[in-house]
Amino acid sequence: LKFLIFLLFKLINLRTFDAFNFSLTIISSGGFLSINNFDNLFFTDFSKIILSITILFSYFSLFFIYNLFFFKKRNLNYLSEDFYLIIYLIIVISIIFVFFNFENNFLDILVSIVSSVSNLGISFENSPENLSFIFIILVVVGGSFFSTSSGLRVVKVFSLIKFSLNNLLSHTKPNQIYSNKISLTNLNTNNSDINKYFLTIIIFIISLFIITLFLTISEINLESSFKIGILTLMNTVNSSMYGVEEFDFYNLSIFAKFTLIFFMIIGRIEMLTIFILFKKFLFKN
Repeated sequence: LKFLIFLLFKLINLRTFDAFNFSLTIISSGGFLSINNFDNLFFTDFSKIILSITILFSYFSLFFIYNLFFFKKRNLNYLSEDFYLIIYLIIVISIIFVFFNFENNFLDILVSIVSSVSNLGISFENSPENLSFIFIILVVVGGSFFSTSSGLRVVKVFSLIKFSLNNLLSHTKPNQIYSNKISLTNLNTNNSDINKYFLTIIIFIISLFIITLFLTISEINLESSFKIGILTLMNTVNSSMYGVEEFDFYNLSIFAKFTLIFFMIIGRIEMLTIFILFKKFLFKN
């Protein structure tokens, strides 16, 4: 995948070092740039389209391309999550294109959208500030279970919404049977999975509250603390599209820096994983 991204960047005449750096950055959702402003590298419409396509490599499953060409007709389950990701992405892009494309800079907004859903975080300098809240929501939702992106994951959020609606409807029509089966697949989400999904969201909310509190104690305003807290937990690079482009990391206190480092680690390995490990080692019976 990295080599394919590298070839696509060479197609738009990026120099070899920049193409190699961007390919590593995108496939790992890292956000490490060799230059301070990459607007000059992707100034044509074609280059912005190529950039958007390559960023999506870290949004979809790592096995998406393989499954796309080698799946068996009877085993469409292998592509089911990616179908949901495509539908979700099309809906998001359509809504923003219809209702928020005021300055006719849709390709710049498209880069911000795919960068947010992939938890990459890079964007052009003229990214609209009025969409910062939407971009942060996209960061929280994230992408595929088997991708390099972070976030709560699209299928997980969809399963929770469907389970919640089924429970509400079961009180209005108790004689009707509601299934938690995910459409397009033969998989049925069981209660243990739902409990894990809910626990993941609860842990995220608690972690966000704690990191926001700690950053606020470090004399950072509440809005910036909240946004930086989300980006830290989701391992997403800060940029202008989130409305905190002037946030000064260099002059943070030692306490604030260690707070960010700790929650970056928590966001990458997930607190639920730590709880499961502790449970297995401390409660073996």
